Amino acid sequence: MIHAASRAALDELRRQFDVVVGSASAEELIALSGELHSIGNLLASQPQLRRALGDASTVAETRSDLISSLLGLQVTGRANDVARAAVALRWSSPWDLADAIELTADEALLIAAEKQGTLDEVEDELFRFERVLDAEGTLTTLFDDATATVARRSDLLGSVIGGKVSAITQQLLEHAIGTTRKRSIVLAIDDLLESAARRQDRSIARVTSAVPLAEAQQTRLAETLSGIYGKQISLRVAIDSSIRGGLIIKLGDEVIDGSVAHKLTAARAALAS
Repeated sequence: MIHAASRAALDELRRQFDVVVGSASAEELIALSGELHSIGNLLASQPQLRRALGDASTVAETRSDLISSLLGLQVTGRANDVARAAVALRWSSPWDLADAIELTADEALLIAAEKQGTLDEVEDELFRFERVLDAEGTLTTLFDDATATVARRSDLLGSVIGGKVSAITQQLLEHAIGTTRKRSIVLAIDDLLESAARRQDRSIARVTSAVPLAEAQQTRLAETLSGIYGKQISLRVAIDSSIRGGLIIKLGDEVIDGSVAHKLTAARAALAS
């Protein structure tokens, strides 16, 4: 998770990344993603190297030359350019540098999907997988088990998605469970969904409803939220009968709970006080 103080560096890295990969084909981007994922894991697993490359008190060009000398001819020119750009920026912590390179690895896959015209499909598949995790808490626990090997988590992933998603979605999920920098699978998917939405200049509102919403209802809700927040909002709707009625809307860190279940709980609390 990138700290707030490193956001400017991340924004600049994304800008430079878009320039570096502007002419790359989808196939080249997929290969680049694998290279960047390996570089991110290298930094995550080597504390001394991570600190040396993330030390903002040293000369930026020195840090860039160091990463280039370490990577040598093992990576393509694009991967080297991205790594040099990343280490030259000022990060609030060395971990933010490692995380940022991991994020660019995912970004490469999302741009590949964009070039293939499948970004909406990938976004939808990620959301549906997240809903599976929400419904099956045991699965989330197994994916987040720090004692489980990457191979074990990968086998589990294969048993769950088993050819039901696109190749790019599968690679994004493999990255999420295979990173050396271990974190919650659900948070990782949240980041992927936000990145996919950002590539299309919009934000995602996660809506939970007790019953399916008609297309006209979804359109009105999206338009209302877009007007409130001053930006394009797209909906990802999940059905959960346990909320009894109403809607729960999550947009970023903000949650609007208008569910009947929430209102009943609040009423009971008021009566008990």
